[in-house]
Amino acid sequence: MRCFVAVDVPSAVRAALVDAQARLRRAAPRADVRWASPEQLHLTLAFLGEVAPDRVADVAAALADVAGRHAPIALRVAGLGCFPGPSRPRVVWAGVVDGVAPLGLLAADVRRALEPLGFVPEARPFRAHATLARVRSARGVRRLVAAVAAAGAPELGAWTAEDVVLYRSHLHPAGARYEALVRPRLAASGGGHGASGG
Repeated sequence: MRCFVAVDVPSAVRAALVDAQARLRRAAPRADVRWASPEQLHLTLAFLGEVAPDRVADVAAALADVAGRHAPIALRVAGLGCFPGPSRPRVVWAGVVDGVAPLGLLAADVRRALEPLGFVPEARPFRAHATLARVRSARGVRRLVAAVAAAGAPELGAWTAEDVVLYRSHLHPAGARYEALVRPRLAASGGGHGASGG
């Protein structure tokens, strides 16, 4: 089964992200992109790839151990952008602007904890974001990039993340559907890793 670890986005923030998608769609109606569905909006901490069913318990135990060392994280999402950049966009994202440091520490801890189980950490650095769309071809992309730039830094919401989620990704022709397998709570109090701002 294909799995990843993420922080969930609450319904109010999800609605704001969907509104941002709608504005971009209106500005660039011919852009050849796959838009993330509302259920797919989250902050990925680690992509695991294929996980054998008999390894899920080990992964869940490792995540519970990590979550117990981190305090809940105050997060705020604002602003839009493109990876790797506007000249060759592959992903349109909404960025995390508050809570970046503790979220990065949590992601690094998750990746370290899973490495002994055989999950090789991604080489690219962690960048806290919610993926709004994936670009499939260059068709209409210039208007999309212009719309992202014109959007500036819209406020998209704030919340406190209180758990991490191990998701299973069910792949379908219409797009992936995500199933939450476990949700260990961020349980450290006071001066834990998650206490600082960012």
